[in-house]
Amino acid sequence: MAEETLKLKDNIKIIFEGCMTIPNLMSLIRIFLIPVFAVLYIKGYIWWSVAVLAASGVSDFLDGKIARRFNQVSTLGKLLDPVADKLTVFSIAIVLFIQFKNAHSESMKAFAWVFLLFIVKDIVMILGAALIIALGARPGAAEIYGKVATFVFYIVMILIIGFGPEVGAISRTYPNLTLPESVMFVLVVIAVILTFIAFVSYLPASVRQILDNAKKKKKERG
Repeated sequence: MAEETLKLKDNIKIIFEGCMTIPNLMSLIRIFLIPVFAVLYIKGYIWWSVAVLAASGVSDFLDGKIARRFNQVSTLGKLLDPVADKLTVFSIAIVLFIQFKNAHSESMKAFAWVFLLFIVKDIVMILGAALIIALGARPGAAEIYGKVATFVFYIVMILIIGFGPEVGAISRTYPNLTLPESVMFVLVVIAVILTFIAFVSYLPASVRQILDNAKKKKKERG
């Protein structure tokens, strides 16, 4: 028991080594922007919520580049970046699920459940990351599939919040700029498909880390 506790402390120490970096600060800011976006959108300040979401997306795009360009890649950053992504996706999905359920359009009400897929996927990934850490392994950095899926998600959600029927900031003022429902639905489905492709891409590395860690423990005990 004492040995396991010591290993846990060592893992925590490794996670926070070299954590004071600009990319990590950007990831923290993205996390703090999540409730700001949700409150602004729910309160009807949709233009401001779009601006916050766009700033979050730009930050997500830049933090990895800054980390690699200035050699500021850290273990904590590898954790914070996907956590910030998942929490942002989680909040957007919940907000839009509520908005679609309250829409006048019956097709939008029926389509609302699709946003729950983003929520379920992110819950599974967060629990999986927690399991990997608990087993003494470390989650890997975000794969290219994850970055592409997150980027597409941001673009699609900004389009919906900006131009979506009933929910868009711009379309409320300029109805002729409203996205057709069919186009909006197709965009969301594309984002869902890319999200689950990214999810599957994480599985081999995660399973390999868990199995390798189990083998190491078995050798140590043997």
